[in-house]
Amino acid sequence: MSTRLEAKMEALRQAGRKALFIYITAGATGLEETIEAVRGAEAAGADVIELGLPFSDPMADGPVIQASSVSALKHGMTTAKEIELVKKLRTFTDIPLIGMGYINTMLHYGFEKYAQDFQAAGLDGFIVPDVPHEESADMRAACEKAGLHYAEFITPGTTEKRMEKTCEKATGFIYCVSNNGVTGVKKIDYSVIGKVCEKAKKLTKTPLAVGFGIGSPEAAVAAAEHADAVICGSAVVSRLLEGKKDEAFALIHSMREALDAAYGKE
Repeated sequence: MSTRLEAKMEALRQAGRKALFIYITAGATGLEETIEAVRGAEAAGADVIELGLPFSDPMADGPVIQASSVSALKHGMTTAKEIELVKKLRTFTDIPLIGMGYINTMLHYGFEKYAQDFQAAGLDGFIVPDVPHEESADMRAACEKAGLHYAEFITPGTTEKRMEKTCEKATGFIYCVSNNGVTGVKKIDYSVIGKVCEKAKKLTKTPLAVGFGIGSPEAAVAAAEHADAVICGSAVVSRLLEGKKDEAFALIHSMREALDAAYGKE
């Protein structure tokens, strides 16, 4: 039996389409606003929601996502409220939900309990950017026990030897970091991560998702050439933080249309 994420990715693959992951920080503008943002993103064409689980000292995140985490914490966001948020989202959507969080929070809560409680609420997996593969065994095991995906990473600097290890047991998707920097809209030469993706495809059938720097339909199309999915975060989050939700949804819709126009749609 496949998971929500596996079923979605397989359906898109069979249709010859690329997946669009949209990052939204939980509670950045309030809980109800986050629910509205997820609903709007899905209606606009998002295939997967990457739900940011705010932390005071995030790694890999650029200024926009950092600001959204600060805002969420000021709004009183906690792990308990994040779990309740996932439960509320599951009352109206079956879209795959992937939590992006940080290891300190998970360790403090308890790895197994963290994975079990989020899985029971309806989450489908985790992205944990501040723990290298070699030190992630405990959280990966907790996710596996709970039936959750644990995303692995590859970057422009990943060696083939290391890639063999990270791809070996990867499920759900592999996060392909487009550049050696932090999140945020910027001009990226996606052929660099593209070469890494081509090597990964020889090692795994797990879908590849390119993230970092994608803030326009053109960038989404360029990044998708090398992978099964693209991830957009800062460009959407910045608009949500500014109260420009219609602009955020319009951007998502334009990306969806551009991806379908470039790569086909049944």
